[in-house]
Amino acid sequence: MTHHNTVFSQLLKLVPRHEFVVLANQHHEGRKLRKMTRWSQFVSMALAQLSGRTSLRDVVSNLSAQARKLYLLGAVPVSRSSLARVNEKQPYALYEALFAKLFSRCQGLAPRHGFRFKNKLYSLDASTLDLCLSVFPWAKFRTTKGAVKLHVGLDHDGLLPALMTVTNGKVHDITVARTLALPKGSIVVFDRGYTDYDGYHQLNTQGIFFVTRQRKKARYRVVERRKVDKSKGLTSDQTLELTGAKARNCPIALRRIGFKDFDTGIRYCFLTNNFHLAASTIAAIYKSRWQIELFFKWIKQNLKIKRFLGTSKNAVMTQLWIALCAYLLLAYLKFVSKIDCSLQQIIRLLQLNLFERRDLQALLRGDPPEPELLPLQASLQFS
Repeated sequence: MTHHNTVFSQLLKLVPRHEFVVLANQHHEGRKLRKMTRWSQFVSMALAQLSGRTSLRDVVSNLSAQARKLYLLGAVPVSRSSLARVNEKQPYALYEALFAKLFSRCQGLAPRHGFRFKNKLYSLDASTLDLCLSVFPWAKFRTTKGAVKLHVGLDHDGLLPALMTVTNGKVHDITVARTLALPKGSIVVFDRGYTDYDGYHQLNTQGIFFVTRQRKKARYRVVERRKVDKSKGLTSDQTLELTGAKARNCPIALRRIGFKDFDTGIRYCFLTNNFHLAASTIAAIYKSRWQIELFFKWIKQNLKIKRFLGTSKNAVMTQLWIALCAYLLLAYLKFVSKIDCSLQQIIRLLQLNLFERRDLQALLRGDPPEPELLPLQASLQFS
């Protein structure tokens, strides 16, 4: 029978240990840690994400139950007070930097988006995580509510969160969108919540294409009309100029595409500065924006980002960034193994087998476990 490390140990090998140590040294504050290490912190918090643990006591108890296997992870046993203290005091920037490292590795293996054009495609959106203001007073959102907000630019190559920013709930989506750096020639799609005529002009100046929905009360003048294929649901393809009070913020010609969904009967009006792609492709690009909604839904349902193991800002941000690192580990595993199963199926398999000594790739492929010869069976066999 072939010897294997635990499934969890094989998964953590996807994080280059020497790179982690370098980052940990760069993002350290205060005196040198004695028994507790940043790697043990990462192992503990990653376990919480992958096994669904909901409290520090639960995490520490689970690790204690696997104490004999911790050396395979390069970690040491941790106490609840030590883990809580490191989560609160040591900068979460370590895991923000680790996220960038893991994203770079995933990006090289990610499959292309399904469109024929070669431009990079991003979806932009934000999601709010509600917090109790009395417990998290630093996360001010409304008078009686607290919140943090995840701002994500989802790369459709592999559906990876390429642009990540975490703020308190008060920060407007447009404020963050203006700070994001997109590669020239890329296409970014977003909903009407990002309506910003000055932002449209800036994107156009930077050589970036955008696709969004037009506001119902938008004022404009049609400059040119083009024929459309109504069998594809298209109702119009026009060139327009904005004429509203804020029109001077966007002194460029825009393309307006009308589309009717045959299944629901709903009519849509899209705005874009891209005049090269077919009107049906523009409509399909906006439809693909649904992938970012599915991304938010997935991480909220499968990772621990709605219930936090600490109340300080640093502890919350640490947990969020480690959760996002866990997402990238799962994505990397899927890209490398080239298996035809969803991330949810992968995380379910891992939850049941984290400390089993099985080949990780064989587990994902669905191979049956290797037979084990138990001592009692062996004695009976040779008696």
